[in-house]
Amino acid sequence: MLIKILGPGCPKCKEVEKIVREAVQEAGGSADVEKVSDIKDITMHGVFTTPAVVIDGEVKCVGKVPSKKDVLSWLGR
Repeated sequence: MLIKILGPGCPKCKEVEKIVREAVQEAGGSADVEKVSDIKDITMHGVFTTPAVVIDGEVKCVGKVPSKKDVLSWLGR
């Protein structure tokens, strides 16, 4: 599983990354978490508002900080 955190590095983007990493660890999964801050790479996903979360190519969240419960549900937990 590949999880991408899309955002330029603002405080909300950092919070999303923290929540996603905690959820992955809690779920016991072996997901790769990648931070994407290049605007061209972000827009290639069809995302124009950050932060955003993309899991295996599917955009799960745009423009807000998801709860850990939401992330866990995306991970199948």
